[in-house]
Amino acid sequence: MDKIRYQSLTDPKVLESDKELRIDIIPNAAEKTLTIADTGIGMTKADMINNLGTIAKSGTKAFMEAISAGADLSMIGQFGVGFYSGYLVAEKVTVISKHNDDQQYRWESEAGASFTVTEDSKNPVQLKRGTRIVLHLKKDQTDFLEEKRLKDLVKKHSEFIGFPISLWVEKEKEEDDDEADAKKTDDKDKVKVEDAKDDKPKTKKKVKSNEWELLNKQKPIWTRKPEEVPKEEYASFYKSLTNDWEDHLAYKHFKVEGQLEFKSILYVPKRAPFDMFEPKKKNNNIKLYVRRVFIMDDCKDLCPEYLSFVKGIVDSEDLPLNISREMLQQNKILRVIQKNIVKHALAMFAEIAENKEDYKKFYESFGKNIKLGVHEDSTNRAKLAELLRYYSTKSGAEMTSLKEYVSRMKPEQKSIYYITGEAKETVENSPFLEGLKKRGLEVLYLTDPIDEYAIQQLKDFEDKKLVCATKEGLELDLTEDEKKKKEEEKASFEGLCKKIKEILGDKIEKVMLSDRVVASPCVLVTAEFGWSANMERIMKAQALRDNSMTSFMVSKKTLELNPKHSIIVELRKKFDADANDKTVKDLIWLLYETSLLTSGFSLDQPTVFAGRIHKLIKLGLSIYDDEPAAAASTDAKEAAKPAAAGAAADKKPDDLPPLEDATVMEEVD
Repeated sequence: MDKIRYQSLTDPKVLESDKELRIDIIPNAAEKTLTIADTGIGMTKADMINNLGTIAKSGTKAFMEAISAGADLSMIGQFGVGFYSGYLVAEKVTVISKHNDDQQYRWESEAGASFTVTEDSKNPVQLKRGTRIVLHLKKDQTDFLEEKRLKDLVKKHSEFIGFPISLWVEKEKEEDDDEADAKKTDDKDKVKVEDAKDDKPKTKKKVKSNEWELLNKQKPIWTRKPEEVPKEEYASFYKSLTNDWEDHLAYKHFKVEGQLEFKSILYVPKRAPFDMFEPKKKNNNIKLYVRRVFIMDDCKDLCPEYLSFVKGIVDSEDLPLNISREMLQQNKILRVIQKNIVKHALAMFAEIAENKEDYKKFYESFGKNIKLGVHEDSTNRAKLAELLRYYSTKSGAEMTSLKEYVSRMKPEQKSIYYITGEAKETVENSPFLEGLKKRGLEVLYLTDPIDEYAIQQLKDFEDKKLVCATKEGLELDLTEDEKKKKEEEKASFEGLCKKIKEILGDKIEKVMLSDRVVASPCVLVTAEFGWSANMERIMKAQALRDNSMTSFMVSKKTLELNPKHSIIVELRKKFDADANDKTVKDLIWLLYETSLLTSGFSLDQPTVFAGRIHKLIKLGLSIYDDEPAAAASTDAKEAAKPAAAGAAADKKPDDLPPLEDATVMEEVD
């Protein structure tokens, strides 16, 4: 049909025999045949022999000869090899064709070594012009006669062919029995039938009829200019393409010209599919067409994984029509197409970001995909970073972008500060933020597990380094007085720091004084390039993780003390008074375990920690003996109560009895 249309541009007379260009599909269940007819250019007798001959005359041999001579594989479409795929489903193929320059001829073959070409003047079906291919289906291939199967095939592969494709379908209509009875009666009995109508109830009778049904109603809107397509057509095209019940959130219609040519429409849905990150799910939702003929919808090279939610089509003019999956893997054109798809997809996201409400919906659904892109796509990392949104200490109820953060930075501020954690409520009150808040520095809250991966790749934004508030390397600008005071404190706390390291041993790497904490006594800081507490939590939650790997990646912890906190000050005094005081050891372990919790780590032995807390509760309640001993007899217990209460009342907290060698806290430890 393309050939006859091309000829008609210079010679309009060629279309006089049949001006309508169409494709008809006729299934015949009784005869087990499937007929595909067109009103195209048709074939002469010589064309039939040359194009549809046996292996000696068909394109297969010529194709193999051309390949052995060094021809390009993309030439496969020029040899008509695809015609023989008909024999996969048919035991016999009949081709009837009529060309303007010749009579109607019939070609028949059963895929053997022979075929027949005969004049077809006696056939009741005389073509004006065109070709009819009749497939005599094998017994196990009759599903190709089912209406639904044929409709699905046409919708998938040929929905956007420029010519109308019609299917001969069978319809059932209901008619009243009375109408049929009236037709059968003689004129004399008409009155009797009329009288009888009122006596008996009307019954319906199903009558079968056949009619043509147009299958490719949806037109390829990507072939038109964007300014010519109304928004309603984009919406209806999106729904037909994706079967989505909602309208799209945004679309991008573009054309690429130059070293290659292709047209494309990309859509962003309003909500994320429930199975977006399922491992067995298709990697992309972009359908590849070649000159409006569908090729495939699961080409991995067409779109990166993080853009798997983007839906749409790509129609290439350069790819060969008979392209195979193996050839696609090595095709350079695909890499150029992917580069352009990513480029225009990111431009579409930037356009969505101009509307805060729309972008809020988009980010709620696809924020994880953007972060996955930051992690995977080094080429477009800077553009993707502009699309990131986070809550922060100054953003309030709204999320902020990195660009907005930079615009609010203090003149002397050199870094972008962030903290990772399980939830916004958890990180808001983290002791790591105390020093930063005191200095009025903004901190981003990274509470999504994938943030841990993305931020490791991002490293900086607009030449500002991203610094984690929970890791080493947090340098706060100190005044000269603060620096001098810090040196003095360092000297006075040196002995206590050594003692803490000695008691905790391998649990921590070192002990030092902190600038980052203000209200808390101490925090546990991880190495700059190791796992954070949040990352450690995420990795421990992996169902299939390898424990041997964890031992390499878990970072050494540094215990940072707040020299201004009353607990640390009193602990130092106690240590200075008696370096071997037994209670110092218990208090240090208790401080370490509470700092594990406040810093986001998990306890190795929760019951041991609970035991320490229970003993403190007992001391607060003035219970100094072990419960078994105190419960020797009910009378003794009752008698001891007033005396113990009176003694406790006279004593101040500082006068509590010293913990002896056999204190319960020591035993627990």
